[in-house]
Amino acid sequence: MSAGTGARVGVIGGGLAGITAALRCADAGFAVTLLEARPRLGGLASSFRRGELDVDNGQHVFLRCCTAYRTLLDRLGVTDLVTLQDRLDIPVRMPGQRPGRLRRSRLPAPLHLAGALLCHRPLSVPDRLRLVGAALALRKVDPADPATDAVSFGTWLAEHGQSRRAVDALWDLVGVATLNATADSASLAPAATVFRLGLLTDAAAGDIGWARVPLGRLHDDVAARRLREAGVQVHTSTKVRSLERTGDGWQLSSEREGERVEETVVDQMICAVPPTVAERLLPAAALDLPQGWSTTLGSAPIVNVHVVYDRTVLDVPFVAGVDTPVQWVFDRTEQSGLHRIHPAPAQYLAVSLSAADDLIRTPAARLREEMVPALAALLPAAREARVLDFFVTREPHATFRASPGSGALRPPSTTRAPGLFLAGSWTDTGWPATMEGAVRSGNAAADALLSAAGAPVRTAEVAT
Repeated sequence: MSAGTGARVGVIGGGLAGITAALRCADAGFAVTLLEARPRLGGLASSFRRGELDVDNGQHVFLRCCTAYRTLLDRLGVTDLVTLQDRLDIPVRMPGQRPGRLRRSRLPAPLHLAGALLCHRPLSVPDRLRLVGAALALRKVDPADPATDAVSFGTWLAEHGQSRRAVDALWDLVGVATLNATADSASLAPAATVFRLGLLTDAAAGDIGWARVPLGRLHDDVAARRLREAGVQVHTSTKVRSLERTGDGWQLSSEREGERVEETVVDQMICAVPPTVAERLLPAAALDLPQGWSTTLGSAPIVNVHVVYDRTVLDVPFVAGVDTPVQWVFDRTEQSGLHRIHPAPAQYLAVSLSAADDLIRTPAARLREEMVPALAALLPAAREARVLDFFVTREPHATFRASPGSGALRPPSTTRAPGLFLAGSWTDTGWPATMEGAVRSGNAAADALLSAAGAPVRTAEVAT
């Protein structure tokens, strides 16, 4: 059945992967129904209200090389609501030390970072010089080689002359935030993807972007509007309980707020849910993976610490920390609408703590005892500031665990079952679990569905 003839597509999951797939299929002329278990769209890149405060469930950024995500922003019509650096510039702070920065020059890659790396204060001069050889070697690593996935990034760095200090003060500075894993626990394959594409191939690729509004405005409010404008039937707070092959199509049984909802029958299906949910819903023989594969793939947590001060303590949009429990700190004052509650110069900071296995169950009071002094040590203006509010948000299953060997547990977008396709940042995108990876997976699932249905596959115009 081809597009334009009433073919019905079901999409389970309203995160970035599901939103992308649903829009692509609707734009191709299919009748699309999207079902999302949560009351809002956006998945793990969304927002919620805490009183009068708009809070993102995690701090998300993107890079200039995240062309699929940026194309989605274009499709949603929200490019004016995000900021993208003209030039990569990461302010770096260490307790008791002068501020530093990792800023690219106008030179072509890989020379664009040479000056910044050779002046990176946390490292000794020999460590700085050894960075060059490792960076050049990393450019030659093939992330698609299964042998690459079997190797620990930390092991590879040690074999290429990188000291413990260099790993802690540079490689993990970027890697932990993007891989949600330390170098020692991460696979070389996604690490190579991050560093090669983001920092070592194209000089402009690593420029950092972020939303100037709550993520929910982009990925929920506007996304829902664009989906409905495209003809997609969107059902939130609707949990799919079972998925069965019936005749030439698929039957979904779902419930809303604990009550059974009328069953939905579609011709083609895209499953864009977390891996554990996918394994429960998919037919047993749909994937060439062993039973329990989703548990083996695992998940990794992220913790976010939110602090509201009575004055401005950070004068840049974000900083990265070295020699501190603080990893990355972001100014969330504008996005959160803080000044509806506390007048200027009050400031709202969010501390993003990735690879947070040792923090996910730490009580908020204990985190406050650690993080408030750590912020004061990092940001001198915070030493005299008064904390107006402090709270913690946690995502226990924020990403899949990008450990060595994880690539073999990431299935492609196609399955053995006719008309059934997969999407999600945990599928085999070649990227780690990022917004870019999620959107790429949605595109891959939609492309596979369109091709199987005999519909033209028009690759979306890529942002530059």
